[in-house]
Amino acid sequence: MPVLVVIPARFASTRYPGKPLVALTGAGGTSKSLIQRSWEAASSVSGVDRVVVATDDDRIRDAAQAFGAEVVMTSQSCANGTERCAEALENLGGGYDIVVNLQGDAPLTPHWFVEDLVKGLQNDPMAEVATPVLRCDARALNGLLEDRKAGRVGGTTAVFSKDRHALYFSKEVVPFTSKTYTDEDETPVFHHVGVYAYRPSALAAYSKWDSGPLEGLEGLEQLRFLERGRPVLCVEVEARGRQFWELNNPEDVPRIEAMMAEMGMQ
Repeated sequence: MPVLVVIPARFASTRYPGKPLVALTGAGGTSKSLIQRSWEAASSVSGVDRVVVATDDDRIRDAAQAFGAEVVMTSQSCANGTERCAEALENLGGGYDIVVNLQGDAPLTPHWFVEDLVKGLQNDPMAEVATPVLRCDARALNGLLEDRKAGRVGGTTAVFSKDRHALYFSKEVVPFTSKTYTDEDETPVFHHVGVYAYRPSALAAYSKWDSGPLEGLEGLEQLRFLERGRPVLCVEVEARGRQFWELNNPEDVPRIEAMMAEMGMQ
């Protein structure tokens, strides 16, 4: 079952222009761009047949090729990473049973998140799309709440049914909780990890659908599947002591660098 990993990357981000080329300094002072660190994360995943960067920008293409990545050029009309993955798959001529969208702003994504995600989709024939969710510890939940109090749009949260099919995704912290959590507590909030695994048929259908009102309000591409009644499987993954955060805003750079230093990532 051939697996393709696509890293969609665009320069003209609304919240953080030029984000893929932002430098992140790891332990020991090693500095690499966000797109390179995301590509290295994708390349560490086992069971993957090919990893490509999909972009519409020559600056990102040149930077990615300089560190050895394969690049697929896509159009500027792609509204989000899922549409870019669909176009990349088409440009490559298909030939893959599962396409993974490892978004270019998630350099801390552990390889087992993606491996568990692919297995989850393989084992659920009803699901056309799968995405990982990580139960927030107190530190992560407090970080999400702090972002919202400061008026920043940070991570995304997910709620799902007993069969693990998504009910909703939001940039608000859902479900609502007023409790103050300590390190010993298990929180009820799941952080949505910005990775997706699709069957090619789901990608082909997605690119033909118009964006729905919920996708427009939240700015979350996966809601297009839910608005069309298509099941999205939430695969719970374990942190195994690793910190996880996405780079959404300039304020996230020192936060991620601190996590990298804590984990000893070069």
